[in-house]
Amino acid sequence: MAKDYYQTLGVEKTASKDDIKRAFRRLAHEYHPDKKGGNEQKFKEVNEAYSVLGDDKKRAEYDAYGRVFSGTGGAGAGGGQGFEGFDFTDFATGKGFGGFGGSGAEFDLGEIFGDFFGGRSGGSRQTRGRDVSIDVELSFGESIFGTERRILLNKTSRCETCKGSGARPGAAMESCKTCNGKGKIRETRRSIFGSVQTTRTCEECDGRGEIPKEYCSHCRGEGVVRRQEEISVRTPAGIEDGEVIRLTGAGEAVKSGASGDLYVKVHVARHPQFRKEGSNLFMELPVKLSSVLLGDEYRVETLDGALTVKIPEGIKHGEILRVKGRGVPVERGRRGDLMIKLTIDLPSKLSKDARRLVEELKRQGI
Repeated sequence: MAKDYYQTLGVEKTASKDDIKRAFRRLAHEYHPDKKGGNEQKFKEVNEAYSVLGDDKKRAEYDAYGRVFSGTGGAGAGGGQGFEGFDFTDFATGKGFGGFGGSGAEFDLGEIFGDFFGGRSGGSRQTRGRDVSIDVELSFGESIFGTERRILLNKTSRCETCKGSGARPGAAMESCKTCNGKGKIRETRRSIFGSVQTTRTCEECDGRGEIPKEYCSHCRGEGVVRRQEEISVRTPAGIEDGEVIRLTGAGEAVKSGASGDLYVKVHVARHPQFRKEGSNLFMELPVKLSSVLLGDEYRVETLDGALTVKIPEGIKHGEILRVKGRGVPVERGRRGDLMIKLTIDLPSKLSKDARRLVEELKRQGI
């Protein structure tokens, strides 16, 4: 069944072009998907209908044949393609539509819906430098106690000579002739809704309204230079493998804008003896059968240094000994615990004397 675009827009077939335009604007406001209570499907249908009825040639074809033949499959039983190629991201970022279904009707819906999203598009918005991502590998011990790494990065940084202003130190400033010292440039352009006025940041003075009479010789007025910069990265105690540390403003700099961020992804090397679970450290300690039966002491190398562990008499295989305060550092100087799992190290072969003693124990029911 052919789509009734007049019914979609809620207008009569005799409606004027201005009536159709007003109906479209009202419904677009109502159904916009980024607006609370909006409806994306109806928003698409309204746009499709307007792409046909808002164009005199396509409207004439639609009225005569119930479908459109001039470069769009928007109407008719075999249609439904009038919204093809439409990118909602352009709308969300204020870039507007490049046309509905190839209709060529260009206008900026960011202007139309500006009141819903905190102002009109094209206003001043601070530029921001590019983010930088790096990888850092830590030893297991460094991840437990935390450490500080100094990293040498080759990136765009603020010019130290002019402190990012682009002006020669001590140079006087003068009013920007491009924007007459306003920092903004107003532009008026025509659209299907009439004249639309937009405001953009002046590119000559970057919105400051003034420019230096003499530019910095080191950065040639750019305010930023490409150079190597040493950055200190402190990793907190107990950081996990794969965690990311964000250093605000340590990314690439940009003229008259905020620097990007530096993201440091941490890779922790495995330890042959220890593993981490929360704030506790776990390890296994093989002990002799005689130590289990009679009790004993073992010297254990921990991340804090050597430690003497007492094995209680009669302890079972797989039991865990807790050593308090030898785990992962946590807040206010406290630490987790070291958990030592005991495993009985049984000999693969017995001497004659050992076999005789074990057989004696067997006769005694041990």
